[in-house]
Amino acid sequence: MRDIASCFSEHSVNVSESSCSSYSNNACLSPSLIPSIQNAVTCVYKISLSTKKQLLITVTWCKNQLGQGLSINLGDDPSAAFKLNTNSRLFRKKKGSKLLESDNLKIEVFWDLSIAKYNTGPEPIEGFYVMVMVDSEIGLLLGDMAEEAATRKLKNGTPVARASLVSRREHCSGNTLYSTKAQFCDTGTAHDILIKCSGENEGLKHPVLSVSIDKKMVIRVKRLQWNFRGNQTLFVDGLLVDLMWDVHDWFFNPASGYAVFMFRTRSGMDSRLWLEEKLLQKDPDRLEFSLLIYACKSL
Repeated sequence: MRDIASCFSEHSVNVSESSCSSYSNNACLSPSLIPSIQNAVTCVYKISLSTKKQLLITVTWCKNQLGQGLSINLGDDPSAAFKLNTNSRLFRKKKGSKLLESDNLKIEVFWDLSIAKYNTGPEPIEGFYVMVMVDSEIGLLLGDMAEEAATRKLKNGTPVARASLVSRREHCSGNTLYSTKAQFCDTGTAHDILIKCSGENEGLKHPVLSVSIDKKMVIRVKRLQWNFRGNQTLFVDGLLVDLMWDVHDWFFNPASGYAVFMFRTRSGMDSRLWLEEKLLQKDPDRLEFSLLIYACKSL
């Protein structure tokens, strides 16, 4: 008897198969469009301590005309929040530590962004670290310098909690071309995701939406002004991934509307859409990942 995932995969788009690119890979690329710029990126990590206690740590990187910043929140506790504006003239402390408390937990945040390097987005790409300690246990390590910093600051044998990325939200603005990366499970590889909306044959009429993963087109939606909402099941790294899009406001509320693109993994036993579920589920060993892209189109 076949397993549930294999049955679902027969009716989903498998990104590992060459058939995914049957629309032509060249259609995924547009030399006339400059990819949109990320304004903010929010990552939610599920932390499982050695005491079996679990908590969510939310890390947000943002960039606007006033500067570039970092904020860290623990659970839903507004008092356990850390904010840093790395460009502010009033706050130039790009390296340091801060002590917080949340739900009877002692939280200590260490960071060093003094030599961080950035691309066009708000997230640093190298030369930085962010470390979050929870009750003397390493809860979260971010950055290419994180392990070195942990070795230098902490004693040997410091316990390390299990940290998993369960959600990533990206806010973008600019043209209708969006490029990002996503790793759908801890053991999987990072995949290149390209979302493009343009007219057929690069014209202005008859908008078409296409989504590609690793240069292979997985969906192509014509008559987008009528098919402004929809979903497609993908099969990536042995996982079922729901892809959903909602571009209604691009057509009917263009002055302030965002389009939303959503990817989320799910088990073959679960037929519900992911919006019905919560991050902290009853099954502590069941981890799912979601990627949300909020896209503001330039007028």
